[in-house]
Amino acid sequence: MDSQHYISKCHAELQLAVASLGGDAASPRLFDMAELIIQSMTGPWRSFHTPEHIFDVGSGGTPVEVIAALFHDLVYAQVDSGIHVNLARYLASYVRENAKGLVIDPTDDAPAEDLELVMTLFGFERGQVLSPFAGLNEFLSALLAVRILECVLPKPVRAQIAACIEATVPFRSAQADGKTCSQLLFERLMLANQNHALGLDDASCKDTVLMGVRVANRDIGNFASEHPSEFLNNTWNLIPETNHDLVSTNTYTVKGYRISLQKMEGFLGFLQPPAVFRQFAQEPSDQEHQRRLDLTLRNLEVARLYLRLKLLSIALIESLSLSLGEEVSLSSIMGKLPGKVDFPIQFENYLPVIANPYQAQNDQEVIVMDLLETGRSAESVHDARHSPVASYMVKAMGIQASLQLLEQARGFFAGKITGDDLLNHAPAEVVQGLRGAMVEVFERRADLYRAN
Repeated sequence: MDSQHYISKCHAELQLAVASLGGDAASPRLFDMAELIIQSMTGPWRSFHTPEHIFDVGSGGTPVEVIAALFHDLVYAQVDSGIHVNLARYLASYVRENAKGLVIDPTDDAPAEDLELVMTLFGFERGQVLSPFAGLNEFLSALLAVRILECVLPKPVRAQIAACIEATVPFRSAQADGKTCSQLLFERLMLANQNHALGLDDASCKDTVLMGVRVANRDIGNFASEHPSEFLNNTWNLIPETNHDLVSTNTYTVKGYRISLQKMEGFLGFLQPPAVFRQFAQEPSDQEHQRRLDLTLRNLEVARLYLRLKLLSIALIESLSLSLGEEVSLSSIMGKLPGKVDFPIQFENYLPVIANPYQAQNDQEVIVMDLLETGRSAESVHDARHSPVASYMVKAMGIQASLQLLEQARGFFAGKITGDDLLNHAPAEVVQGLRGAMVEVFERRADLYRAN
C-alpha cells in the first residue's frame, strides 16, 4: 500500500481515538501528525517496524492503546541510522550527542515540564546516556507523543499514552527483588501523578499499566506464533533493519550475510520467555500467559537450532569462498547474479544426493529440517525461503555433528582458526560436495558466457 493510504488510515484512527478521549478531534493538526508518523515509519531500512506493525499493535485496543501504538516506534535510531529529520526538530532541544551517544541535556529555553514527566515515567534523569537497547527509542517516541499531542489532549491522557509507550521497551527480566518492569512502571506512574498533578486515582494508574501490558504483548506477539515458521518470517524481516547491506539482495557478501545471522543467533540464544511477555494484575490470565510463554519457548528453541545450522552452512561457504577473496557476494556463489534474479544456474542444483540421509530424532528436528528443505512460509526481500546448503549438510552429517562443528566455526568467526582449518574439521565428503557444486556453478556460467 502507498503512503497516502497509510496516512489516511492513521489520521482516521487518531481522530476516532482523540474524540473518544474527549479531545479536539477536529483539529487539522491531527492530519499533520498522521503524516509525520507515516513518513517516519516508511524509511528505506524499515522492513518490520512499518505502518502495518503499528496498526496491528493498536488493533482492538482502547483509545489510549491505539494512540500509544501509533507513536511507539516513531524513533528507531539503530534502524533509521539516527533520528528522522522531521522528528529531530521536536527533540533537538532535549538531547545532545557526545562520544558515548545521545544524552538527556535540555537547553535552557526548552520546555521542561514534558521532559520531566517522561523522565519520571521512564526512571531516567538529566545527563543520562540513552541506550538504543534500553529505552532510547521508546523514551524519545514518548517525549514526541507528549509534545505533539499537547494541542489536542490534556496532560493526564498524554501521560497515560507515554506510560504505555514505556511498557513497550522490550526484553526486560524481573529485578533481583522480583519486581517486574510493569510493577516498576506502576510505581513511577504514581510518582508522576503526584509530582505533575495528573489527577489520576489509583485505579486509573492501574488501568494505565494494564493498557501498557496489552500494548507491549501485542508488540511482540509474533513470539507466541502458533507455528515456528510464522515466528521465523518475522525474525527474517527484522534482520535487514540493522544489517543494511542486506537490502541490496544480489550484492551483499558472504561474510556480511554470516555476520547478520551471527548477530541474530547470538541475541536469540540468550533470550528467555519471561523477558518477552508481560503480566500485571491478572492481565493476561495465568492460563493465557503460560500459553504464550510455552509457545515462545518452543519458537525460540526451533529458531536457535535453525539459525545455528544456517550459520554453520554459511561458515563452510565462506571458508570455501576465501580462495576468491574476502568480499565475495553471496549471489555469485549461489548462482544468482545482480539483475538476474531468475538466473538458471543455481548452486543447489549441483549438490550431491545423500544416499542415507539423517533422520530427525524428535519433533523439534522434524520442524527444523522441514524449514531448511521446504522453506519458511513467507517470502523475504533479502533471502531465499529455503536453505539448500544447510539441508544438504544436515542430511549428510546429522544435527549433533553439525552443532559440534559449529563450535569450530565460532573459532573461525573469532579469527582463532582459518577457513581451511574449519574445512579440515568438516567431513571430507561434505566439503567435496560443496566444492563440487561451486565449481559446477562457475564452469557452467563460463560456458554460458562463452556461448554469448
